[in-house]
Amino acid sequence: MGKIVTAISDNGGVVCYAMDAGDIAARAGSIHRTSPAVTVALGRLLTAASLMGSQMKGERDTLTLRVKGEGPAGSVIAVSDAQGNARGYVENPAADVGLNKYGKPDVSGVVGRNGHLFVMKDIGLKEPYIGQTLLVSGEIAEDITYYYAQSEQTPTVCALGVSLDEDGAVVCAGGFLAQLLPGASDEDMERLENNIQAIPPVTKILSGGKTPEEIALDILSGFDAQILSAVETAYRCDCTRERVEKALISLGEKELLEMADEQPVTEVACHFCNKKYRFGPQDLRVLAQK
Repeated sequence: MGKIVTAISDNGGVVCYAMDAGDIAARAGSIHRTSPAVTVALGRLLTAASLMGSQMKGERDTLTLRVKGEGPAGSVIAVSDAQGNARGYVENPAADVGLNKYGKPDVSGVVGRNGHLFVMKDIGLKEPYIGQTLLVSGEIAEDITYYYAQSEQTPTVCALGVSLDEDGAVVCAGGFLAQLLPGASDEDMERLENNIQAIPPVTKILSGGKTPEEIALDILSGFDAQILSAVETAYRCDCTRERVEKALISLGEKELLEMADEQPVTEVACHFCNKKYRFGPQDLRVLAQK
């Protein structure tokens, strides 16, 4: 299980969300059989979605992040519920462009440095909120930071990391969001900036054994901070046969009847978890009448 911790300064001016997302990133890589660079990209986006989703208030609220760059990975998508449970997929999971100049998987290379980040929040209103910003690096964390500055006017620092072993398996993953809230002082801003500059990379912190609680309190060092909550999270897909049936019904009667006549079994796989749902000709004919 992963964990998201929320901590806040004593004066209520600074909040930090810190997460261990190792299990989520590993599960995503296993399901989608991603290349090393795509494993890192998807793991980072899933972490960001979990951190952002955990801030929503409604039990059924959801948040979707979609990164669409010009890189070979195509669209990278992550969805989170209000508890921080996440799921995701990549258009081209095997995409790879080798290592970057630092000898690491080239995330911005597979994602693309030109494109857009889309943020959709479904909080039960008639229409979901949709925000859109340009990608600034394709490295995900910088793009999330830029989104907050441009679309929500919230001073935010986002750090995300996924570390792999020699075989491309996830060793650790996680990240944090640190935000200045209304009423924060210039002194709060300066102290937070100094703390973040002193913090090592996320993967180094996690591989050293620090917990999300310790990470959050390190970032809020000098603020007399307190932990507000600690929530367990997981890679969780909510697909059901009923939902797949609704998707098939949306194809229309004509197409469903043609599918029923052309093949003995129609198999539909969930994008997020690869679970397969099978429908025979009679199943499709029944759906065609709905």
